[in-house]
Amino acid sequence: GLSANWAPNLFDFYLTRTRLFYRSYTHLRRPFLNSIWTACTFNLGPRTCSLGHRDFANLAFGWCAITALEDFDYAKGGHLILWDCKLILEFPPGTTILIPSAAVFHSNIGIGPNDRRYSFTQYTAGGIFRWIERGFQSEEDYLASSSGEEQVQERANAKAR
Repeated sequence: GLSANWAPNLFDFYLTRTRLFYRSYTHLRRPFLNSIWTACTFNLGPRTCSLGHRDFANLAFGWCAITALEDFDYAKGGHLILWDCKLILEFPPGTTILIPSAAVFHSNIGIGPNDRRYSFTQYTAGGIFRWIERGFQSEEDYLASSSGEEQVQERANAKAR
């Protein structure tokens, strides 16, 4: 897939951790069997457009996949704006893009009054990775069972988030 080709180390990071997660929680199901992401959102418009934002709950250095759908004039609207990169990109229907949505401020340009635009987004919350890294424990339980050195490191990591 896209992420395996363009960011193989990040793909492996997601894959190894989500495998651990789903092996530990067998009652949970992936949204899609071949996806590395644990969540997805369908934005069904009919004129879907996002205001400027960062997805702070996602993995800080991770990527999400956004797919534009439906029937709209992509030359006139629906563009993806990556504000920090100073980029405005045409985003045609059927196109998927990977962006570091927690790190980059992003939005869309509106579409015409008679156009329809939907979107489909796949992502993983950063908290899932922290849960896995802590041995499937809350921060409180992890710190209670950790050495002093591990506690100092965890607090430094928390401040950096």
